Amino acid sequence: MPYDDSPPPTRRARPLSVAAALAAVCLTAAGCGGGQEPGEAGAASPRPGGDAATSTAPVPTGKQPEPTTSASASVKPLPKGPLTGRTVVIDPGHNPGNRDHTREINRQVDIGTGRKECDTTGTATNDGYAEARFTLDVSHRLRALLEAEGARVRLTHDADRPFGPCIDERARIGNEAKADAVVSVHADGSAVGNRGFHVILPAGVKGGGADTSKIVKSSADLGARIAGHFARTTGSAPSNYIGGNTGLNTRDDLGGLNLSTVPKVFVECGNMRDPKDAALLTSASWRQKAAQGLADGITSYLKG
Repeated sequence: MPYDDSPPPTRRARPLSVAAALAAVCLTAAGCGGGQEPGEAGAASPRPGGDAATSTAPVPTGKQPEPTTSASASVKPLPKGPLTGRTVVIDPGHNPGNRDHTREINRQVDIGTGRKECDTTGTATNDGYAEARFTLDVSHRLRALLEAEGARVRLTHDADRPFGPCIDERARIGNEAKADAVVSVHADGSAVGNRGFHVILPAGVKGGGADTSKIVKSSADLGARIAGHFARTTGSAPSNYIGGNTGLNTRDDLGGLNLSTVPKVFVECGNMRDPKDAALLTSASWRQKAAQGLADGITSYLKG
């Protein structure tokens, strides 16, 4: 079936108070148990065409391509707004080209506390709408909303490279940009009946090249605000299978979070393998609401 990925006309993010965002959730930064893999290698359950379908042996060849202009700031003049002077990095989960470069994305990289595969292909709905396509669409919509508020926005990629970037490079892009906030956009691939969104927060990790001690508190604040606004704007409930109905889950096994030195969260916008959630994720109008919820949460955090 066709999917409309064309971005709608840009509109300004709605100003919502910090109190409204926090009132929408009863959230803490406490860790929650278990959960599905949000787009890095080492999945808790198989994803179609992803890490469960390919070898995870390190590959000596296949050098990661150099980042392109997608990891640079927009060159167009930005309007003056409440986010003027702020930098936001948006990290669209996966890359549509990953499925054609399984050898390269299976190459293991250092995540500070161990090693993991460079990336995975991501999941998809039962009728083939790919997570990588979803994440790019939502990221484009989110970029437009934040730029309308004056923010300087960078994407870690824009499907303008053969594969990747690897999870360590995704973290590095946000660090080098000295981002005020980094949001990694994903969708989950769990069992039918598992519904709702959740925001993944970095745990306190220190080892190897990882040290999240300076960003745990700020990332928890960012994540709580995003969860509150995302629920309010999209009408979606917090996950019924991860996070104890809080919409928050803390993890210590994700290189994109472990290696970050700036506030960062992952957002699993819904479960692509559940038909009811999939109907939302494949709707252009719902994806615009998702982008608006993310933008409102980020704006609340940056203005707080």
